[in-house]
Amino acid sequence: MAYDEELAEQIRALVPAGTAEKKMFGGLAFLVGGNMAIAASGQGGLLVRVDPAESDELVRTTRAETMVMRGRAMPGWLRVDAGDDLAEWVARGVQYAGVLPPK
Repeated sequence: MAYDEELAEQIRALVPAGTAEKKMFGGLAFLVGGNMAIAASGQGGLLVRVDPAESDELVRTTRAETMVMRGRAMPGWLRVDAGDDLAEWVARGVQYAGVLPPK
């Protein structure tokens, strides 16, 4: 499954100007300082980068799920269906990626 082009456009409209884009994991990632902030996933919906210390709480209190890669849970990476709260998820991912050391 290819990533949702319409979703990618919606994300593009919400990230800061100059945010880099890169095709990865079958989706389109948006990078801040070389760190992935958010992506239109190739499996549908969003991948959002968050503080790993907040992952469990976000999974408990929102509709997010922990990303699983090769059978391993990846704290700090969440899968979220795109919805009315897209701007909130984009802001969360951009904010966290922005505090990471640049690559």
